[in-house]
Formats: sequence, structure tokens, C-alpha cells
Amino acid sequence: MTGGAVPGPDGRPRCPWGISSEDYTRYHDEEWGRPVRGDDALYERLSLEAFQSGLSWITILRRREGFRSAFAGFRIPEVAAFTDTDRERLLADTGIIRNRAKIDACLDNARRLADWEPGELDALIWSYAPDPAARPAPRTLADVPAVTSESTALSKELKRRGVRFVGPTTAYALMQACGLVDDHLADCAARGGPPA
Repeated sequence: MTGGAVPGPDGRPRCPWGISSEDYTRYHDEEWGRPVRGDDALYERLSLEAFQSGLSWITILRRREGFRSAFAGFRIPEVAAFTDTDRERLLADTGIIRNRAKIDACLDNARRLADWEPGELDALIWSYAPDPAARPAPRTLADVPAVTSESTALSKELKRRGVRFVGPTTAYALMQACGLVDDHLADCAARGGPPA
């Protein structure tokens, strides 16, 4: 689908992906593209985007509560203190994606981030938000990039600091999900804020 916004069941125009299921509609309308601030909240999104790599986002979305339960609400200090026993528990947890490399990256990232100053992850990620005035609103899905110079630079800096599983595409998905960019289509009711 490369067209513009399409009407959802309530008649409001939405990005085409935002009407494919009730879960997507809720996520599209209430979360995607809305500013997310705070180290723990951004660590959660960073982790979920890493788990999504190679999978459909709906798979992650439907397991998000399982992830939150398994990863102590994504509170960085708590996850950083996870032991080998916790790792084995995660590898056996059917409520999450049991991918060893992704679990290990999530745990390692928490350990690294626990050494950062409070607010440092938030400040770093948001420092890569592009000027919204310099980005025209996408008219179709074909106008939405998968990678940008900002996401490439963010990925490079996170990797330089030891954060794993965050390539340029994952970094851009994080930027979209956390409101650093507004990639709702130009005629989408959710562009610029939640639908009325």
C-alpha cells in the first residue's frame, strides 16, 4: 500500500497500517509518533524495537505486557541487576520473543545504561531529532523513509557507547515510535497529535 490515508471503521483518515487491526489502530492513534521521554521509557522502546527486528511489529505489540512483566517494567537499574538465573527465565518465557541474541543485548544494554547519568539516554536520543520544519509531511507511505542521516548518526553514537542491536533502521523506527519525527501521513487524523 503506497496511497494516502484511508478511512478507518470510525471514518477518520489514518495511515493505512493503522487500520489493519484494533491493536494497530489503538497504537497508531494513541502512541506512535507521540513524544516519549525518560530513560526507562526510551530503554523500553529501544528494547522492543530490537526485539521487533525481522518480525512484524504486531507480534511485539501483542506481547508487550509479557515483555514488561519479564523485564521488570524496563526499569534500567533492575534489569541491569538481572542474573544468569533471570536470563534462563527469559529464555524460557513464552510471553516474550525467546531470541538469545536479543535477550542478551537487552540485558547488556541495561548494564551499560545503568552507568550513564540520569537523563543521559533521553538527552542523547532527543539530540538527534531533526528540525520538523525541514521535513515535509509524507503524502504516501512511499514518502516515509526507512533510514535517515539522523537515524544513521544516532545508531553510530549508540553503538560507539556500547549499545547493541540498534542499526540505522531500528534507530529510525525508534525515532518514529517516540515522536522524534512525525511520519503520520499528511492527511492522517493523528498527524500532529491524537485524533479529536
